[in-house]
Amino acid sequence: MARFELVCTECGRVLAEDPELLVCPECSRFQESGGSVRGLLAVRILDRPELPGPGRMADPETLAAVLPVASAASFALLPVGGGPLLPVPRLREAQGMPRLWVKDDTRNPSGSTKDRASLLVAARAMEYGRETIATASTGNAATALAAVCAASGQRAVVFVPESAPPAKLVQMRALGAVVLPVRGSYDQAFELCGRACQAFGWYNRNTAVNPFTTEGKKTLALEVGWQLAPEAPDVVVVPAGDGVITSGVAGGFADLVAWGHLAAVPRLLVVQPEGSSALVRALESGAADVTPVPGAASVADSLVVEVPRAARLALARVRASGGAGVTVGDGAIRAAIGRLASLTGVFPEPAAAAPLAGLERALELGLVEREERVVLLITGTGLKDPAAAESAMPPLESIEPDLAAVERRLAGLHRHP
Repeated sequence: MARFELVCTECGRVLAEDPELLVCPECSRFQESGGSVRGLLAVRILDRPELPGPGRMADPETLAAVLPVASAASFALLPVGGGPLLPVPRLREAQGMPRLWVKDDTRNPSGSTKDRASLLVAARAMEYGRETIATASTGNAATALAAVCAASGQRAVVFVPESAPPAKLVQMRALGAVVLPVRGSYDQAFELCGRACQAFGWYNRNTAVNPFTTEGKKTLALEVGWQLAPEAPDVVVVPAGDGVITSGVAGGFADLVAWGHLAAVPRLLVVQPEGSSALVRALESGAADVTPVPGAASVADSLVVEVPRAARLALARVRASGGAGVTVGDGAIRAAIGRLASLTGVFPEPAAAAPLAGLERALELGLVEREERVVLLITGTGLKDPAAAESAMPPLESIEPDLAAVERRLAGLHRHP
């Protein structure tokens, strides 16, 4: 077990572990209704673990050495993590970036990075004796929790906006979750989930509010550091919604620095849709917290939040890394889905295509140099929202069953770059 302590990210107070403790009692007094979470807690690992070779990154014993669990046996028996860091030569050539990599997290059991957080949260719930875990989600966190609970025998209750992509709704239902579509936004589902957990005694997996969600996502950064060694990334491009992946990735790189495996945390480039850009706006204005974006909307549903719940922590950690943020339009995101897939073989959902669109925008703005070592975090499979990918494609027309029809069709096609 990795020894750890819980630290308030605002006041620095060290707090004793308690399954009922989710935020700092002092700083949470400043919580505003509908605002970013005040008094977020961070996990501080007190040991310096031995890091494994690349082949053992998702091994339960390895995870137990770097994450706050009592035993490796607490983890559900699912192969979470360990996805490849791909050198993507065709994308490198297209971008003129000889040191570009893609971290493929689409290979997790439910198809997204969110499995990392759910694996740890479910393990902690198991150790606390909690049988029911609840979360609010635009889709991926819900399917991740459903997958982990299906393997562990726990019950998942998920609150999702009724507008969640159908493929994600089918996935979470097939995995056995109790699915509660909410007539409203993700932010409203988030608030309702919190109230339900208090009323019914469920363990709250809500992103940011539960400190183990941020901690679980740090393994993404640990893997990138292990896989790229002895080199180190200069820039890591992160799609951002609530800011928890951003915070967790920054925390993972900070652990690698503290453990003597990296000289510095790489610059984090946060990418958000133009219609849901509270974090980027705050980064650009220098604000310590976000201003809500009422009616936030984007084709990248996984990134749509009116108020990023981990805003204060994410902003602080991005700035500490020397990083920045960019926004991209839905048209650029849709176009990036096919471009990334056809040049790398990795099929992303819209939120996972946003890093490529964001990198291209950052190159235009001079925020990233083409010779730098850059890693794109591809956080979810396109199979979760195939309609979004299809919307950027021309209609598919059938041909007659003869060779002449094949030749005519081929003559009218242009080879993909």
